[in-house]
Amino acid sequence: MFSLPVKPLTPFTSLSSKPSNPPKCCKSQPQVERGLSFDVGETFFRHESSTGRDLGVLSAAIYKKSHNALRVLDAMCGCGIRSLRYLVEADADFVLANDANHECGGVISGNLEKADREKKRWVVKHSDANRVLTECYLERDYFDLIDVDSFGSESSYLRTAMCAVKLDGLLYVTSTDGFSSGGHRPQHTLAAYGAYVKHMPYSNEIGLRMLIGGAVREASVLGYQVVPLFSYYSYHGPVFRAMLQIKRGKYPIKRHYSFISYCIQCGNSRAFSWDELGQMRCSCNNVPGSLIVSGPLWTGPLHSASFLTEMLTLAEQWGWTSNKTGKHLETLLKLMIDESDPVLPFGYIRLDEISRRAKVNSPPLDSVLRTLHKEGYAACRSHIASNAIKTNCPMVDCVRLVKELQRGSESADGELHHAIEA
Repeated sequence: MFSLPVKPLTPFTSLSSKPSNPPKCCKSQPQVERGLSFDVGETFFRHESSTGRDLGVLSAAIYKKSHNALRVLDAMCGCGIRSLRYLVEADADFVLANDANHECGGVISGNLEKADREKKRWVVKHSDANRVLTECYLERDYFDLIDVDSFGSESSYLRTAMCAVKLDGLLYVTSTDGFSSGGHRPQHTLAAYGAYVKHMPYSNEIGLRMLIGGAVREASVLGYQVVPLFSYYSYHGPVFRAMLQIKRGKYPIKRHYSFISYCIQCGNSRAFSWDELGQMRCSCNNVPGSLIVSGPLWTGPLHSASFLTEMLTLAEQWGWTSNKTGKHLETLLKLMIDESDPVLPFGYIRLDEISRRAKVNSPPLDSVLRTLHKEGYAACRSHIASNAIKTNCPMVDCVRLVKELQRGSESADGELHHAIEA
């Protein structure tokens, strides 16, 4: 795979915004994450985002091992904890930590000094993220991993970030706009990501596919393609994150970049290609308005099973799966690996919806999974919604199987009742 040569690992100093040493934020707020001590000061910080940082560090460490080099650009670094973790845990050769807020420079520098007091492996900048990314591109100062932890549906950084990342490098992108992914602002998502998004039962997965789809579109303009290594949803915010690998060559527009439909009548979803526009129908009926369509969106795999397996192995080696917090990370990675089954379609089905259509009480999720597997369907839990499954079983068959489960449960309860009376 073609990759630009790695530049000498020297501090980045070519940006027009000169390094500054503003006063530290007046309020000190010490914190600890994965054994690393750092100060939050008066910056914005969320403990809940630690899992997203865990996933980024694991990915960076795997990249460092395979490429023997790791230069990171943390475009919106906040207090600098991500940059610190890339330096210490992923053993980054160099980190450019940028945050537009000059007042937090002291806190950021103080945290990064814990990894390198001589300041040879990091530098702090204070500028607009797009400006930093553009100037890196103009200086041909490319990075192995670019982490943009933004707020809202800020997609304007996608193209500039792709210009500044090395080919075969990693781009960690973010959206926190659950309102738009829920289909409440289709005109906004059309402007931001090139997708007209309407409300669907699996809107949080739509948020991830909207984000990746926007990246696919921007990459295609540049003659690149993106490969999702993992996609992660977290309820706080909410936060949609995707780790993308940037490769040379345009992605075939007809493959995994199309329109998603959901039928209100039968509950089934399917993808429609560009050639099928204007011909969208559900096989269950011809009722006008029964089909909800969003797109174009990414319809391909959300994760790479092999990459997630490497991440899980590394997390185990580092002891990140041995305590209460680690068990959460282990469970998450295993769920993502299960979701990587290529047979599974996009979207997920909530048990509440199946039960509502079947007009029965919702059965235990494990019982539904066992039944689906017994019937020969692929099925697993969703990491996005706790009471939902991903399966290639049509909704009508899901309803039938849940009804059979209910009848079997009632029959077993009746037999037990008679046995007790006897």
